[in-house]
Amino acid sequence: MHENRPDWLTTLIDRLRTETGAALLLAGFALIALIWANSPWSASYEALWHTPLGIHLGGTGIELDLHHWVNDGLMVLFFFLIGLEVRQELAVGSLRERRRALVPLVAGLTGVLVPAAIYLAIAGREAASGWGVVIGTDTAFLLGVLALVGPAMSNQLRVFLLTLTVVDDFLAVAVIGVVYSEDLKLVPLLVAVATLGLLALLGRSRMWRSAPYVVLVVVLWGATLVSGVHPSLAGMAAGLLVPAAMTQRRHVEDAKMLFRDYWQSPEARVARTVRAGLARSISVNERLHDVLRSPVSLVVVPIFALANAGVDLRGGVFATALASPITWGVVAGLVIGKLVGISLGAWASVRLGLGRLPDGVGPGSVLGGATLSGIGFTMALLIISLALEGEQADDATIGVLIALVLSTALGALVFRLARVRWGETTADLPTRLTPDVDPDRDHVRGDPDAPVTVVEYLDFECPFCARATGMWKDLHTHFGDRVRYVARHLPLDEPHPHARLAAVASEAAARQERFWEMHDLLFAHQSHLTQADLRGYADDLGLDMEAFDADCEDPDLFDLVERQERGAHASGARGTPTFFLNGIRHRGPHDARTLIAALESPESAAAARRRS
Repeated sequence: MHENRPDWLTTLIDRLRTETGAALLLAGFALIALIWANSPWSASYEALWHTPLGIHLGGTGIELDLHHWVNDGLMVLFFFLIGLEVRQELAVGSLRERRRALVPLVAGLTGVLVPAAIYLAIAGREAASGWGVVIGTDTAFLLGVLALVGPAMSNQLRVFLLTLTVVDDFLAVAVIGVVYSEDLKLVPLLVAVATLGLLALLGRSRMWRSAPYVVLVVVLWGATLVSGVHPSLAGMAAGLLVPAAMTQRRHVEDAKMLFRDYWQSPEARVARTVRAGLARSISVNERLHDVLRSPVSLVVVPIFALANAGVDLRGGVFATALASPITWGVVAGLVIGKLVGISLGAWASVRLGLGRLPDGVGPGSVLGGATLSGIGFTMALLIISLALEGEQADDATIGVLIALVLSTALGALVFRLARVRWGETTADLPTRLTPDVDPDRDHVRGDPDAPVTVVEYLDFECPFCARATGMWKDLHTHFGDRVRYVARHLPLDEPHPHARLAAVASEAAARQERFWEMHDLLFAHQSHLTQADLRGYADDLGLDMEAFDADCEDPDLFDLVERQERGAHASGARGTPTFFLNGIRHRGPHDARTLIAALESPESAAAARRRS
């Protein structure tokens, strides 16, 4: 794809796209800003960001200096991305389930209130308007530092912290929009409200093309900028109104047929139709999020850091800041307030029975994550630019930078203590298959002694399981007799009410040595899995119907399915399909090409050798 790009550049870009790489890039730009602002060329730093730049159309236009273009223009993309993420979490993510969402929601709320209270207690008399500086968390910086100092495997903790930061980022943006907006103008404000209404109507009409949303977001940004409302609120609100949804199997099937058309007739018109079909199969929210994620983390936020982190520390500024209650109000609010507020909120939520911590996440990991949440950086610097001026702004900025260093160091210490004292070596779901494959107990397709093993936890109503996608055929074509495929049950009762009964029916067929034939029939007729349908498939296979009916009522078969379900949870499987490759849970895409590459990786090959 990048055949003309040097290998070193490709490697660099790939590393920067990781959470750790993005955090290091952000820190690097902040350091450059500090060095520049304290160098003999500091005047050029100030002059650059005060350079005027305008966009004019006829007699109207917008003219801002570069600093405001960054803070009020580019950063709208950052807040729009946050809004998209919140909508995703509400629709298909961790905020959809009450018991999973309440603990991080409450922790996020207390993680806003406690820091604000601590700041006001220390610096309220000098600069009460700066309380908003300590309420937000820099999500990108937090996740990058977590990858550096946190547990080796921390995906569950990562999801918990993402949910938590969604809350305080949302509240921070609301504070920016409500508290720090001024000189409101009625007509542009009405235009902004009308634009939000149009965005809502687009979402309700299930418009799948992204262009109308983009046009309305641009209009909304311009209207809020002129109205006096800070554009960050518009960005967040617009992101919340862009619909998110799970990918539907029928849309994927439609895209597959369009690819077939292009294969038979490779013309530009057909190619355009294929692109439209692919776009329609993925929600507009997810597509916009995918397009914006890298530019925002690799361009927008680093430029923001360059424009806002440059504090001139010469002439006693640093010494003055160390004696300022504003500095220590910010430090205490972020470092102590976030740690106490988030930890207290999480503990209280669990004690009151509102929810529970994510599986695999211990109290030490929560403490470590709460400590890292004191990295306010991006949100804090933006609020400083709105709430404070002159020496007060410098003091607060220095406080944010000190809090960043202290939160990182303290977080690393807490994670180390959690690992050494409390044995919390990971903050994630288990990754090893439990129990191991047993050909006498499991359903095995292929050579029972094959060196390569693929285990799939499946649900007969799951549209993306291996049999439904034909993935197993591709694996077998590539590996031949060197691969064996094992099917285990993980019925998801809430979205798939017929899956458990279908799993029992397949086991009833297995008692007559016809498991795989029933397996294939059930996947071929996923939308017809009632009791009558299952009996019809058994009859089509020529099964002994009296024995089949009796087995479908046998508690032992229901217990067998439940045992496999418990094994799935003990192995870290929470949805379908979940694949285990040579005994290790696979993460990421599960298309045949990706699974083949994973099975041929050195780690997977070593696991296969250990098994054999």
